Amino acid sequence: MTEYLFEPPKQPSLAVEGEVARYPVGRIFCVGRNYAAHAAEMGNEVDREAPFYFTKSQHAVLESGGVLPYPPGSQDVHHEMECVVALGASVFKVDEAEAAGAVFGYGCGLDMTRRDLQQAAKDKRRPWDLGKDGEGMAVLGPLTRAEAVGPIGGQAIRLEVNGETRQEARLSDMIHGINAIIANLSLYYHLQPGDLIMTGTPAGVGPVAVGDHLVGEIEGLAPVRVAIGAAE
Repeated sequence: MTEYLFEPPKQPSLAVEGEVARYPVGRIFCVGRNYAAHAAEMGNEVDREAPFYFTKSQHAVLESGGVLPYPPGSQDVHHEMECVVALGASVFKVDEAEAAGAVFGYGCGLDMTRRDLQQAAKDKRRPWDLGKDGEGMAVLGPLTRAEAVGPIGGQAIRLEVNGETRQEARLSDMIHGINAIIANLSLYYHLQPGDLIMTGTPAGVGPVAVGDHLVGEIEGLAPVRVAIGAAE
């Protein structure tokens, strides 16, 4: 039996619709600027050559239905509603057809962002880590197996804050499709079961405040819900 100097972190996991067994979360890869309208609203050019990525750590996982204390060190936290892809097979340097076979399922997710810290990092040409990778800042809904969802295409994706629609688009608006993203990412990593990919956000991102209630939905998937709590 392995002995540790202190208790290792708890393995984060997600519920799977209609199942008892849970999905253990490994790495979290995030795609930047994958909707043209969102890139434009942020003042960025659209790069159609290939996706680009940033990551979130396991400590960022917060299951749907929880409370996210307003992230420390920021005065401008934004919501970003996304489709989450959960992998169920190991792949490395695959084409798009092989990439499709690696998908376990899909879920709704919120990439919460400390926009002021992200912008400060951009201005100084520094990494975005403080802006993106914070405790509880990957809010994730239950997963639905890929075979129960069917092909990803024109499904609507939307986010409401306190009952008001803030983001609304279709998954077909993504610049880089899901299979293309997996194939590209597999050029750089040995992808494996447990890896999640947050595939980018549509236009309409904006700030949240203490007391806000967010509900994100994608057709055919369980919604993601979170309340914004007081800063700790």
